[in-house]
Amino acid sequence: MARIEGLYDIFITSDKNIKYQQNLTGRTIAILELPTNRLKVLETLINKILVEVESISPGVYVQIFE
Repeated sequence: MARIEGLYDIFITSDKNIKYQQNLTGRTIAILELPTNRLKVLETLINKILVEVESISPGVYVQIFE
């Protein structure tokens, strides 16, 4: 996380454990957690994903659910 912070505004992942594996306190990068990495499922969620990408604030952790 330290390597990408400052280079990117948002980190998008399907890793459900990232919030437990990384110290997110004080981070300025926004994190968007997807429910899966399966394209068929993500295609059905594209509108939710786009809304979150457009509205997410720095340092916020958001989960999208199916």
